[in-house]
Amino acid sequence: MNKREALLNAAETKARIGGYSNFSFRELAAEVGIKSASVHYHFPTKEDLGAELAKRYTENFFIALGSPSDLLKQGKKPIAEYIRVFRHALEKDQLMCLCGLFGAESDALPEKVKLNTKIFFEKNLEWLQEAVKLSVSSTETIARNKALFILSLLEGSMMVSNVLKSNDAFGAVTEFIGPEFI
Repeated sequence: MNKREALLNAAETKARIGGYSNFSFRELAAEVGIKSASVHYHFPTKEDLGAELAKRYTENFFIALGSPSDLLKQGKKPIAEYIRVFRHALEKDQLMCLCGLFGAESDALPEKVKLNTKIFFEKNLEWLQEAVKLSVSSTETIARNKALFILSLLEGSMMVSNVLKSNDAFGAVTEFIGPEFI
């Protein structure tokens, strides 16, 4: 792994624990084993690093997920797979959704970070809207509203689970995302 990737990995872990303000270039440099000034070689500003974090997180999220139509072709239920990716982050990684945390603090984020965080949410809504339409017959408006419902429910239940230090809240909430809601 190169130094740039190591910096991104270290920053992502810290950000998924405590948000955008939970890391500094000095801390990241120490963790990766480089000089603080060397971080600026890869990321001139913290805003550049934060924007790249949100962009990379979005890309990795959708790589891990796949498209709704491909999932259906594989005999999988897209919404169940979507929940699985969130559950993996919470239970296996034991970390929050990076863009969920950034979204909660979006008013205080630099513009480039805010923009890439917004892109994460827009792409999630598009993906979910397509998944809902493939799963049940829905109008565009109903599919969009159900996508908003699912995304909000999962992001919110991750936060509640984190605060309560128990994944039970996430598990209980996801039981309600069944055929009657999609």
